[in-house]
Amino acid sequence: MSQLTVNLIGAGRVGQTFLSLLGGVRECVVQDVQSNSYSSAEQAVRFAGAGRAVRDVSELRPAGLWIVAVPDTRIADVAEQLAEHVAASEIGQEPPVAFHCSGFFAADQMSALRKSGWHLASVHPVLTFATPELAVRQFNGTYCGVEGDAEALELIGPLLKKLGAKPFSISSKSKSLYHAAAVISNNFTVVLQAIACEAWAEAGVPEDVAQQLNVTMLRATYENVSAEGPRNALTGPAARGDDFVVRKQGEDVANWKPEVGEIYRELSALARKLKTDGRI
Repeated sequence: MSQLTVNLIGAGRVGQTFLSLLGGVRECVVQDVQSNSYSSAEQAVRFAGAGRAVRDVSELRPAGLWIVAVPDTRIADVAEQLAEHVAASEIGQEPPVAFHCSGFFAADQMSALRKSGWHLASVHPVLTFATPELAVRQFNGTYCGVEGDAEALELIGPLLKKLGAKPFSISSKSKSLYHAAAVISNNFTVVLQAIACEAWAEAGVPEDVAQQLNVTMLRATYENVSAEGPRNALTGPAARGDDFVVRKQGEDVANWKPEVGEIYRELSALARKLKTDGRI
């Protein structure tokens, strides 16, 4: 890979993580960083030890790769602002590549840049990004769902591998369902742990014990699902077909919190189907 100049728009946790990782790639020159506030751009530059913070899109210099790491609903607006800036500037280089980091929107969300000949892609790292510091340490081996123009992916794929990622192709038309799977796998698991902690507290279990129970059961669940797959790892009253326990527990949970009772009943029905049919 020849030397590649990189600009970043959006200096949140994802943007800071990419900035820091790219700063360690010899072939990359981290150039300009712009965000919703100048202070956040400065913070990102300090964290990564690379780049220059700028206040406005108009200050961004031409670059070979542009990373748009803004909230999903701002991607199209940023692309339009960037397209206006590019139209008024002298690029004089190969058409740039831009990727956004949304798991929901396809690369075409930045279609305003196509009229300037840009190659577009999306890169969705399947990682939690709790903090940039943690994400940088955890990034090696992270799977990244990618889609977009072939020319963009030709550049991005090898670059992601240099960062330690494992890129895989996803369908542009099915990104919403793809991202929902990530939400269910990660975010909803966290919500369920919070529900379990509250239920244990309501049942009189000490808080420190409840927290340790969550850790112990999550670890065992991870190991079992990894080794056996969801169907064989599934245990509990629904999997055993113990309808009385499922019904009575559903009633008790609903008396405690009606919305959680509904979740319990629905998930119990899906658990029974998974154990019986092997599919939800």
